[in-house]
Amino acid sequence: MPEERLQKIISRAGVASRRKAEELIVGGLVTVNGKVVMELGSKADLENDHIKVDGKLLRAPKNMVYVALNKPKGYVTTTDDPEGRPTVMKLVRGLKERVIPVGRLDYNTEGLLLFTNDGDFANRLTSAKSKIEKVYVTKVTGFLTDEQCEQFRRGLPIHGNRTAPAGLKCIREQDNPWYEVKLIQGRTNQIKLMFKHFGRLVEKLRRVRIAFLTLDGIANPGEFRHLNQREVDRFKKLLGMEITKNDD
Repeated sequence: MPEERLQKIISRAGVASRRKAEELIVGGLVTVNGKVVMELGSKADLENDHIKVDGKLLRAPKNMVYVALNKPKGYVTTTDDPEGRPTVMKLVRGLKERVIPVGRLDYNTEGLLLFTNDGDFANRLTSAKSKIEKVYVTKVTGFLTDEQCEQFRRGLPIHGNRTAPAGLKCIREQDNPWYEVKLIQGRTNQIKLMFKHFGRLVEKLRRVRIAFLTLDGIANPGEFRHLNQREVDRFKKLLGMEITKNDD
């Protein structure tokens, strides 16, 4: 097997995202054949080299796993948390393969979250180039005017950078209305910041769809299920990935 960059190997093995893998390397937590490697350009061969991440031997996953979780609020989307808060990893215990969350949902945000040990899949799905649509429903403190709605849809200047065009429609009219928001990018706290731009606060936020995938089959918070082969293939087609048979 040809040599690959260490961060790519770590990501494809399902240990961490590529960005997190880079942090692990720079932090001196990766060794190759007993030697600490801290340069991001370093390469290795997973089949022939002895690679450890934070003291644990790295092995290629036997089967690729793709899981959808209905995340409850009150969990952080990380593999561990220095503050001791519960992580989403506690909700997917019992899987045969080690998986990582694909992207993130904030501590108090609910809804659809994917997990996998397929690093290439995770990286492509979270890449801005993928333009995969994600749909959210949110309860906010007050209506937006028609003009504000149009500004929201066209994009807003958030922290010096304009957001990409977004979908927005009111789906429940009440004192604190509910809106449906469609995004093709995932900046940190983006929906909360976009409503805050107009003086509105987000009270509740739930992701209900990623591309074609919804919460069907995992209606209750905390429930998860494996994606079937048709769903995996459909995602891979959207992401421009080679479709291969999953033996799991």
